[in-house]
Amino acid sequence: MPKKVLQGKIALVAGATRGAGRGIAIALGEAGATVYCTGRSSRKHARGRTATPGRPETIEETAELVTAAGGHGIAVRVDHTEPAEVKKLVALIKRHHKGLDILVNDVWGGDALTEFGKTFWTVNLDNGLRMLKQAIHSHIITSHFAVPLMLGRKKGIIFEITDGDAFYYRGNLFYDLVKISVIRLAFAMARELRKKDIVSVALTPGFLRSEAVLDHFGVSEANWKDAGKKNRANAGNQNDAGPDFLVSESPRYVGRAVVALASDPKVKKKTGRVFSSWALAKEYGFTDLNGTQPHWGNYARKKYGKYKTCDERFYSYWVPGLIEMIFPDWF
Repeated sequence: MPKKVLQGKIALVAGATRGAGRGIAIALGEAGATVYCTGRSSRKHARGRTATPGRPETIEETAELVTAAGGHGIAVRVDHTEPAEVKKLVALIKRHHKGLDILVNDVWGGDALTEFGKTFWTVNLDNGLRMLKQAIHSHIITSHFAVPLMLGRKKGIIFEITDGDAFYYRGNLFYDLVKISVIRLAFAMARELRKKDIVSVALTPGFLRSEAVLDHFGVSEANWKDAGKKNRANAGNQNDAGPDFLVSESPRYVGRAVVALASDPKVKKKTGRVFSSWALAKEYGFTDLNGTQPHWGNYARKKYGKYKTCDERFYSYWVPGLIEMIFPDWF
């Protein structure tokens, strides 16, 4: 992928502290973008304590990594569930850069709240409702305030980061609602933006080698393959089989998928859809940090069985919709 393909572009990665958000922010930096890295975990917050218990990562670290990669990282502490804080952030971006080209909605924070394999009438209800606020409401709030900054630019793109490129059930009612809802958000925003020069897509990584997952396996990015030698089966509440981990991908992989889409002059054809890092790698030719192209989809089908993705046929049932035919001039 050519370097600095996003030189001069302004990006906001909401939820850039760690995991996919950090990988995306750094990849945007590799491509030369100016990246606002937002989240709640800051060196300046609560005497250095991060907002996520047990995790040391901060938005300032991410911003520094963005700059080291060749971009310009700017850390701003924001709670994206608070409209006033997001409105203040957008005003800051407008004041300093006049507009916004790339919006990445990656706010999550639901790992500790998810009880996989438990029925909806037995899970902790407060945690489930909190998950919806953190990972759906935050995305809507951020897009509400940020998209006006994207209007009038030559080309804008919104990314909704999800888990999975299919409509299957995801093992916990609240987790399922979050991941399906952001796919639907990408679609709904695309319908309202279809006459504007702004694209909206959902994007999923595969088995993500996040900081927390590396810690869970007791390895680092430098020796992560050692964990694959432990041929254990999945635990009851999470996917941690050693062989599966060998098909994992670094957070930079989905970040390079973001760059590929953001720099594609024909990306409008993809608006409203959900895509995977592995399929986009095959299409655009980018690689992970180690030069490989891990393909979680092919691996999962071979090991666990075939499943249907949200492909062209799937979306053909969504467009055109009845309301759009009755009221074609609404948007």
